[in-house]
Amino acid sequence: MGGDHGARVTVPAATSFVREIDDARVVLVGLPEVVESELKRLGERFGDRIQLRPAPEIVAMDEAPASALRGKRESSMRIAVDAVKNQDAHACVSAGNTGALMAISRFVLKMLPGIDRPAIASFLPTLRGHTCVLDLGANVDCTAEHLLQFAVMGSSLISAVDHIDKPSIGLLNIGEEEIKGNEVVKLAAELLKTSGLNFYGNIEGTDIYKGTTDVIVCDGFVGNVALKTSEGLAQMLAAYLREEFERNLFTKIAGAMALPVINSFRRRVDHRRYNGASLLGLKGVVVKSHGSADSFGFRFAIQRAYEEAKHDVLRGIGDRMTTIHQRAA
Repeated sequence: MGGDHGARVTVPAATSFVREIDDARVVLVGLPEVVESELKRLGERFGDRIQLRPAPEIVAMDEAPASALRGKRESSMRIAVDAVKNQDAHACVSAGNTGALMAISRFVLKMLPGIDRPAIASFLPTLRGHTCVLDLGANVDCTAEHLLQFAVMGSSLISAVDHIDKPSIGLLNIGEEEIKGNEVVKLAAELLKTSGLNFYGNIEGTDIYKGTTDVIVCDGFVGNVALKTSEGLAQMLAAYLREEFERNLFTKIAGAMALPVINSFRRRVDHRRYNGASLLGLKGVVVKSHGSADSFGFRFAIQRAYEEAKHDVLRGIGDRMTTIHQRAA
């Protein structure tokens, strides 16, 4: 029920996903009359592969997380997360209020052993494919141990989804040299060196889109600023290109001739294909879709949750944390 568009986006995305993935089932949690109306509008039938679970309450996009957690136990968000805890579902996907989803998920599912805080992880396109970046905003103030835990979680996610045995890990810093950065980052680098993970070393902002490493670790303040800056830059470049091609008749003709190249470029950098941020560190798979995502983008968020559940990311995180603790003992 969440996001900027609600069931008009989430339900078509779910039906599209089920149509393409034969072994998947989806439980739609929300107001019955709204969800049923949307299913009727689509006119598709999937038997028990798409089920409806009624939820009488909705968490508003601007609602305080504490209010959603304490006052709306019958919200679609809470019931969906409860379904993961009760093993009625393998994963939860929501486009709703991020703070509320984080608070409810942490309260209901609890943290994996050895993990202090959940982190928001997402994929960004690079010259070599994509890279996983975390944290993207859940934790503004972090210790070196938190950054180490983020590295473990990101490494486990990449291993499971991309089938890379030892993903390379970069620590986002203001320079590659070991003397650069604040004390937290310096200490985190030392911990990563002895962790047994495939630590590449410090990387800079320019390395993000080069694809220098498979995983990029930073605190939530830095990660969120980097993400939002990237989104703003992409919007500015798109606006510039549009203005230039529409400047006069000749540029419009040139734009028409370049349309196949432009369309190919759009597909490669289409942010909708990277929609779906994982809330890692919980005892359950929870994926947060961008609130403004359309059905095409939300379908990729469902795919992200499916891949994490199918390849057992949680077990991977647990195994890596156990190994690190044994090395430290």
